[in-house]
Amino acid sequence: MDGKVGRRGALGMAHIAALLFGLTGIFGVLITTSVEMITFGRAAFAVLGLWLLLVWQGRRIEFRFTLQAWCLLLLAGIFLTLHWLTFFIAVKVGGVAVATLGFATFPAFITLIDHLLFKERVTPREWLLLLLTTIGLILVTPNFSLASSGTVGLLWGILSGFAFALLVVTNKRGAKGIDAIQVALWQNGIVVLLLAPFTVMQFQELTLQNGFYLALLGILCTGVSHYLLVKSLAVLEARIAGMIIALEPVYAILVAWWLFGSQPTLAMVAGAILIIGAILLVSQKREDKLQNSNQNSDLSVDM
Repeated sequence: MDGKVGRRGALGMAHIAALLFGLTGIFGVLITTSVEMITFGRAAFAVLGLWLLLVWQGRRIEFRFTLQAWCLLLLAGIFLTLHWLTFFIAVKVGGVAVATLGFATFPAFITLIDHLLFKERVTPREWLLLLLTTIGLILVTPNFSLASSGTVGLLWGILSGFAFALLVVTNKRGAKGIDAIQVALWQNGIVVLLLAPFTVMQFQELTLQNGFYLALLGILCTGVSHYLLVKSLAVLEARIAGMIIALEPVYAILVAWWLFGSQPTLAMVAGAILIIGAILLVSQKREDKLQNSNQNSDLSVDM
């Protein structure tokens, strides 16, 4: 079983998790196979990594869920599949920076979904969140033309953020009481099952290098990063962890700049600051809710 982690160690774990999450887009560029195979491979290796984590902890895969829980896991798995497919399309079409910043709009979509579907009141802070996110997207957009690969990539990234918001809302309202690692394992397993029919003929074209990158993507950027985030939340306040995870686009853009020479424009930097600032507002709001309810499990099943 795991030992106790101090606050400094938990902060380090959260930053490493944010960096690993940010590397997802980098692997999307490095892996030259189809987005279906990238998503399938990531999920498959994530299942393997999470299963090994359970074995290391002396635990087993849980199978005994209620029918409602199974339905919610299936629904969340579908949303996770859509999120990853659209995100990797965004990376392939528009590059790491616009894909990551488009995805980073998901907190705004969560606010809208909660308001429209569950009639939750939108606070002034949340209206500010939506405004900042909108302005940030306008600044990030290379030009308003569907002939521009950057614009199309950003739209795919935004769609990825919307799918992720649906995943978060489903998990928040349906996965409570289920261990976070079990949730992640089963949802990744559903991704594997959904995409297996579309990727089985592509295995013969999979190179050793792509297979290696897929293993890193699935084990490090999914399994290990998820574990580090959950582990850090045992010590850190959700607000602090949320602020650190909000740095994911920053890490992604900096690594892409270093590896591929993809230097962001000043407008993109300004848009990123606004979008990330909006995420920080959501992190503060989430922490307020968690303190009122004496629990800190939301983030652990969202990533």
